[in-house]
Amino acid sequence: MATVILVRHGRTTANATGMLAGRAAGVRLDQVGQDQAALTAKRLAVVPLVGVVSSPLERCRQTSQFILDQQAGSLVTPVEEDITECDYGEWQGQALGDLAKEKLWSSVQSQPSAVTFPGGESMATMQARSVAAIRRHDAAFEAEHGPGAVWVAVSHGDIIKSVLADALGMHLDLFQRINVGPASVSIVRFGTSRPSVHAINTDAGDLAWLGASAPLADAPVGGGAGQAPHTTVA
Repeated sequence: MATVILVRHGRTTANATGMLAGRAAGVRLDQVGQDQAALTAKRLAVVPLVGVVSSPLERCRQTSQFILDQQAGSLVTPVEEDITECDYGEWQGQALGDLAKEKLWSSVQSQPSAVTFPGGESMATMQARSVAAIRRHDAAFEAEHGPGAVWVAVSHGDIIKSVLADALGMHLDLFQRINVGPASVSIVRFGTSRPSVHAINTDAGDLAWLGASAPLADAPVGGGAGQAPHTTVA
């Protein structure tokens, strides 16, 4: 089975000011976001990636470039429209503090499967398109590079949360229990019988174990021995 590393873009100017950016143009990483992306790229530098797939929005393409700059060789780097940000419709560009006063806000928090943003898309549609895209790319990378393939998808908070919820077998109405911070790393392996989630929302830690051989398809009874320790030579 291949492995997908889900990376959220670094912090943006909109994040820093509490604005819901959505798909608005001109939203870029601020200095903190660039530093976050650089750190994530450094973490991933030890992993032999077979590709980096990005949302088309600039903040994700910026984050992707940091990752690519730390990788050896030339990688497949497609842009994938189906992992772009949710279409928040009339909510786009508004302050989160103001949106929290809207009647729809409570449904976004407690019953997102029933939410359609005014003038935008439903959260169920958002999850369906993003999960389908991640699984499609994962299958393609595995078919081309084998079951040990590791690749990165750079996307957005709600997109990654919805993919993780699907991998965990959680209903979309529970996805707000998952937190995905800027430039965080989450890791999923899609198996023949079920996905397995290996990390959620990490911003530190060694990832060299991802370069090891592909794991067994079945989950180890009792938890198994874990990943082989990685030794760094000084």
